[in-house]
Amino acid sequence: MVMNKLISAFSPFLLPLTPADVVSIVFLTLLTFLNIIFFQRVEQASLLILVNCSVTIGILLLSKKAYDSRSNIWGALHRWYYYPFILFVFKEIYLMVRPIHPIDYDQLFIAIDRWFFGVDPTVWLSQFAHPILTEILQWAYFSYYFLFIILGYELFRKYDMSTFDRAAFFIVYGFYLSYLGYFLLPAVGPRFTLHNFYAINEELPGLWLTPFMREFINAGESISFSMPNAIDYVQRDVFPSGHTQLTLVIVYLSHQYKISSRWGITLIAILLIISTVYLRYHYVIDLIGGAAFFFLTMWTGQRIQNAWQQFKERLITPNTYT
Repeated sequence: MVMNKLISAFSPFLLPLTPADVVSIVFLTLLTFLNIIFFQRVEQASLLILVNCSVTIGILLLSKKAYDSRSNIWGALHRWYYYPFILFVFKEIYLMVRPIHPIDYDQLFIAIDRWFFGVDPTVWLSQFAHPILTEILQWAYFSYYFLFIILGYELFRKYDMSTFDRAAFFIVYGFYLSYLGYFLLPAVGPRFTLHNFYAINEELPGLWLTPFMREFINAGESISFSMPNAIDYVQRDVFPSGHTQLTLVIVYLSHQYKISSRWGITLIAILLIISTVYLRYHYVIDLIGGAAFFFLTMWTGQRIQNAWQQFKERLITPNTYT
């Protein structure tokens, strides 16, 4: 009875939430609890707890505003906040992973790759290095940041909001699953352990924009080539390969909804996944882990969406949130 009264009281805020909103709030809550548990280890824990609580309230208010107003502008803001939000969470876990789990598992991943292949794949691939190939694959790796926008724009333009919400959920949820992997098995990747990070522009030169793209990616991971001991500061985000996992999610959704750019996305995806090893960002086991996390994302994600939809149908009103 008490629970029913609580649900009824909060139903105006629960009903507007999309599945992506729900998993975002759940993940922020998880991060908040981790900050509380490891308060003495995480230097910025107080700030992160405050920010997480504020952002959670912001999500609730934004979703309600979009639902109540039925405004296209508020609706767009509600759906498109996901993209900068997952970047925000990515930087938050940067401040948390190493203080909470200060062990790198690169030697484990190196040993698994050697057991599978008898060599270090990134070292073996070096024999095929060529500036043209490097430039193409660096562009493919860099394109990862735009594939989500391409997919989202086509779905937003061609389909109803429920379709957009479904696709957005799988992407957002997939990111959160990969972030959990970073907590469980932190690692820095072969560009630091098997190669000289500072020599990559000489060992794997491109043609034109490769150095710029590398530096841009490094900045996203809180490092630069001018920083001494970058390995001490780089984000622990190797296993699973989020580039592999989320790229497979995008390819799957693009073909499921038959968007016009699906074959272009598929070609880029193939090059992108190859680039993760060729460019020395990942071990091959990271890609295998990314593929496994892709299947986990799709299998569990559909069940979470169904459960949330059933919950909303029992939530007083029969109206559909669009």
